[in-house]
Amino acid sequence: MTNTDGLLAAYDEQMRGVPPNLPAGVVAEQDGPVLRLTGQFRGFVSAPPDLGVDGAELDLLIARQRDYFAARGESLEWKTRGHDRPAALPDRLRAAGFVPEERETVLIGRTREMAAEPVLPDGVVLRQVTADADMRRIAAMESTVWGQDWAWLGDDLIARVAAAPGEVAVFVAEAGGEVVSAAWLVVRTGTEFAGLWGGSTLQEWRGRGIYRALVAVRASMAAARGIRYLQVDASDDSAPILRRLGFHAVTTTTPYIWSPPQSG
Repeated sequence: MTNTDGLLAAYDEQMRGVPPNLPAGVVAEQDGPVLRLTGQFRGFVSAPPDLGVDGAELDLLIARQRDYFAARGESLEWKTRGHDRPAALPDRLRAAGFVPEERETVLIGRTREMAAEPVLPDGVVLRQVTADADMRRIAAMESTVWGQDWAWLGDDLIARVAAAPGEVAVFVAEAGGEVVSAAWLVVRTGTEFAGLWGGSTLQEWRGRGIYRALVAVRASMAAARGIRYLQVDASDDSAPILRRLGFHAVTTTTPYIWSPPQSG
């Protein structure tokens, strides 16, 4: 039997806060119990499991973050988890003008149980990439998947790899020279964890095992490095696949977004 409480405790202890080796231009600042990051696609606030404040004091903490990024003319993501305290945090964020995005499930798996030889459909190959041009091809694929301009992702991946090439491994699944899916492994130095990110796949290539193959190749790389746990923030589409592979749900996560008012 898996001790999900133990997995959650390890996650809270090791995966909160700001990772080491931030990309060039990204700055972390402490404000009371929270850490805020500037210099990315949008601002980011990371909080501990228990903020230790409530009521009017919590409202002031939230307002300070909102107003800080408002002065910069930037949007802001406050990342929450389902077990965070105080329980009123989501309501307080909404009251301050933050809007929730889609809730995801935080899943954790033991790396050795996930490592496997990737099985791919005919005509698809996996390739680890490091070139800037490949990161921009990934961003173009993501833009197609989501129907939005994801050019920022190419810049983000390029900066991450430049800052810590030993901590970020990016893979593409290609068919006929086209990127049909992509995913990356992010090692959390100084912890027992690595994160699995990405995994979006073009509509016509879904349901063929590409997502599972990308999990397998990244898990194998993590296992070779002695990493104990893999963590995923999974959509409702991905979570069932990961649970069948042996991942365990430990909590949920919902990003709350504040955006500056549109001029005009």
